[in-house]
Amino acid sequence: MSRRESKGQSWWDIPVTIAIAIGAVLLLTTFVAKPFSIPSGSMEDTLQIGDRILVNRLVYHTRPIERGDVVVFDGADSFVPMSEVPQRNPLSAAVAWVGQSLGLMAPDSTDFVKRVIGVGGDRVTCCTVGGDLTVNGVELDESAYLYPGDAPSTQDFDVVVPEGMLWVMGDHRSNSADSRAHMGDPGGGFVPESKVVGRAMNVLWPLGRIGAVDIPASFADVPPPAGR
Repeated sequence: MSRRESKGQSWWDIPVTIAIAIGAVLLLTTFVAKPFSIPSGSMEDTLQIGDRILVNRLVYHTRPIERGDVVVFDGADSFVPMSEVPQRNPLSAAVAWVGQSLGLMAPDSTDFVKRVIGVGGDRVTCCTVGGDLTVNGVELDESAYLYPGDAPSTQDFDVVVPEGMLWVMGDHRSNSADSRAHMGDPGGGFVPESKVVGRAMNVLWPLGRIGAVDIPASFADVPPPAGR
């Protein structure tokens, strides 16, 4: 092999290697796990503005969505009317997909992160005499994740979650436009399970906040919905 051929081959090795690496990352973020940047304070103190988290996209292929899970979901047509969903041309959509997959761009305005309080069939109510939420008649102890000083809710509600849907709330209740804020919308404030991107598993950044996003033990005391 001539020296010229050797140099030409080496030159091509670099972009080919980069392309393969980017392709592998895109495959992983599309099907396995995806980085997500927290855009608001609605999940404080569990998740803070600017936190980078890892969203597990595979977990719900092996188990159902559970109460207490912190999930990322597409709120188009549930939290955001389709008439207000930003429209992108194919090129800008592709650029956004790559940038978000690599963690280089902010999430779409229709992406939300909230905690699952009720799943299909659950009756979720607020508030008891003591000001607590109940799920299927059991009071939730939310002290492990509720934002310090926040009440479980300042808005009364009594809902039964339809099958295939979720009732979600932010941990910073006084700063969260969650299912309660959309009860008057056509979807009733419920989020379709099919719109869930995945479960927030770990905080990756900043370094001082690295750690797992756990499911609070209090949800283990909630019984199945009536009739199950």
